Amino acid sequence: MHLNIRQKVVLIFGASILVIAAIASYSYYNLQLIALKQRFAEKADDLVEIILEMRRYEKNYLLYHSPADLQENLRQIEMGLETLQQFESEGKALKIGAYLSQLERELRAYQALMQQFVSGSGLVSIEQEEEMRERGKKLVELSRRLVIFERQRILEIIDGLKAKLAVGTIIFLICGFVLAMLVSSKIIRPLKVIEGTTQRIAKGDFRPLPVLETRDETQRVVEAFNRMVTELARRQNQLLESKKMSSLGILTAGIAHQLNNPLNNISTSCQIVMEELEDGPKELLRKMLQNIQQEVFRARDIVKGLLEFSRARDFSLQNLPLAPVVKRALQLISSQVPAHVEIRNEVPEDLVLRIDPQRLQEVFLNLIMNAIQAIGEKPGEIRLSARVETERQQAIIRVADTGCGIPAEALEHIFDPFFTMKAEGVGTGLGLSVVYGIIEKHHGKIEVSSELGQGTQFDIMLPLPESVQGGTTV
Repeated sequence: MHLNIRQKVVLIFGASILVIAAIASYSYYNLQLIALKQRFAEKADDLVEIILEMRRYEKNYLLYHSPADLQENLRQIEMGLETLQQFESEGKALKIGAYLSQLERELRAYQALMQQFVSGSGLVSIEQEEEMRERGKKLVELSRRLVIFERQRILEIIDGLKAKLAVGTIIFLICGFVLAMLVSSKIIRPLKVIEGTTQRIAKGDFRPLPVLETRDETQRVVEAFNRMVTELARRQNQLLESKKMSSLGILTAGIAHQLNNPLNNISTSCQIVMEELEDGPKELLRKMLQNIQQEVFRARDIVKGLLEFSRARDFSLQNLPLAPVVKRALQLISSQVPAHVEIRNEVPEDLVLRIDPQRLQEVFLNLIMNAIQAIGEKPGEIRLSARVETERQQAIIRVADTGCGIPAEALEHIFDPFFTMKAEGVGTGLGLSVVYGIIEKHHGKIEVSSELGQGTQFDIMLPLPESVQGGTTV
């Protein structure tokens, strides 16, 4: 018969509960017994005191033959008999009835001996005095022995209780250890294997788990997991085929969206050239043609940036000043900046970085356009700045705006491909993913912080080239 994990856990828990219940019952019984013996020992102490007081009056009577001492002696004897009767039932429960019976017999014999002098002359013979002393001593000895016996029994019960508690604790710990080993080997360890396999599957490795003949829930879970992995692998292949088709449409929409502005600018410039071609001033025509060339370059850079994100290409990194790259980006996007948006360029002229100017220009274009859209119709400001951290050998380039901000739950997704918070048709979510890919190719990183209603700032960290490391902070 093979027990499953649930039955094994229930069995171990049941055994542990039984051990605890047995220990608790035994402990409760012994504690009750200790309490009973403690009360009996207290009464036995009282009896000892009564007998000692009785003997004190006995000695006084033998010395002075005072009737008052005799009466007080007899009264103490009655008190002793009443005390014996009070805990006679408890004494029987404690199995010391023989001690109590012997003590009662000796006390009554001592009482009968003392009562002989009540109606007599009060004189005590030597034989009577000797008998009186012997019986008194015996009463004191019996009462003290009773107290000592009970206190020893209390100590024995406590020692036995300690031993039983120690044994019970060891049994409970063994059950707990067995349960922990069972849970670790049958539940936690397989779950860790499944967790590791899940992470492996997320990376595209669809190898199944080995199935062990445990004949319990673990085996059934692994078998079900392997069936799920097989199905995931099959559907993954289907999904990859479908994504090949859908990605063409998404990328085309993204390219069309980003090329729309430069194409509009080219079209407008071409119309002006055509209108002024016959007798227009050459400077105007030259400027329009330059604008067309700039917009063509801009469209080319957009296409290259998108292609760079989709497939690996080598960057042409050079040690160049950052300021001209920023100014070039601002010139290209100047026609898109509304009148109510102010752009402040605070990038220092002497900051040199190892960059690809065209790709980094695409980064600034995307970030500035996003900032313009975040500001919307209200007046706002976009600030570009840069500084050097010599201790970390890096430059921090900041693009900050006073726009609407980004919700906290969206911050961790804004660099994901195709993630966008813009309205449908306004954006495809490719811009920031392209930015992320370009910054990674520069061996840098980009971070974002934002508050709703306060604005957003992007910090780009790029390593300093060796030729400028150790320079002054800008």
